[in-house]
Amino acid sequence: MSVPVEGAVLGADGLRRCAWGESTDDYRLYHDTEWGRPVHGDDALFERVCLEAFQSGLSWLTILRRREGFRSAFAGFEIAKVAEFGEADVERLLADTGIIRNRAKIEASIANAKVARDLDGGLDTLIWRFAAAPDRPAPRTLGEVPAVTPESTALAKALKKEGFRFVGPTTAYALMQACGLVDDHLADCHVRTARTG
Repeated sequence: MSVPVEGAVLGADGLRRCAWGESTDDYRLYHDTEWGRPVHGDDALFERVCLEAFQSGLSWLTILRRREGFRSAFAGFEIAKVAEFGEADVERLLADTGIIRNRAKIEASIANAKVARDLDGGLDTLIWRFAAAPDRPAPRTLGEVPAVTPESTALAKALKKEGFRFVGPTTAYALMQACGLVDDHLADCHVRTARTG
């Protein structure tokens, strides 16, 4: 029987971090420099929407390690360029070993680019309307970190209403965590204490 980790874990570098952030070098770098930090800009957020959709059913580490492959395959996630992808691009992407070759997710990313391109007010404005209250208490354990919140449910509903695909409440919450709409670094994690201390 495994004992759940209470609070952040101490790394070999002497820093406390969320346990998942201490599990591999890739996760450590992502945790310490990117996860939970505010992301703005339509193209930057479009990348995160796509990557979170591709992650569905897989480990985030799988996506993280293929991120540069995804960026190359999807024209740097420039909405205007991806929105112009056609069937030949779908076939090219299905043959690209640098990404996850899932037709439904590839086609959803292209369809989502078209929606994002035509979105009144832009993707950044739409997504950031659902940011969690900044005074929300810091989770002390991983068990206190939810998978879904009322905000992520509302964000998923708003994205779906606009025509986005692969954006359920759980995926929307992962997007919110990754892009800093909510800060789910544990209370004693060095990333959180550096920002608040």
